[in-house]
Amino acid sequence: MPPEEDLIELKFRLYDGTDIGPFHYPPSSTVASLKDRIFSDWPKDKKIIPRTANDIKLINAGKILENSKTVGQCQAPFGELPKAVITMHVVVQPSLAKSKTAEKKVDEIPRKHICSCAIL
Repeated sequence: MPPEEDLIELKFRLYDGTDIGPFHYPPSSTVASLKDRIFSDWPKDKKIIPRTANDIKLINAGKILENSKTVGQCQAPFGELPKAVITMHVVVQPSLAKSKTAEKKVDEIPRKHICSCAIL
């Protein structure tokens, strides 16, 4: 494990203003591993609960973070502050594949076109 000085302290702000964390991560940790941790620590009493870690989006400095990025790549410009806790915002958004499947089911229902024109 890296020395304590090299670890980055992160906390995750949920939609209702509550936080998960703070936790210490090495700069080489990926965003995907952060999402896994958030998913496993998600409070069970929330109205909105992600179904998988892929439903979680992390936002830092106004940008949605990619799963392949590391914590070290995502900490700038706020990571330059000594011993500062970085707050990342958490958004729950179901994956697009699930949404498209739901849309197809709605579109597959035969539609009846009814015209209600009246000519006087």
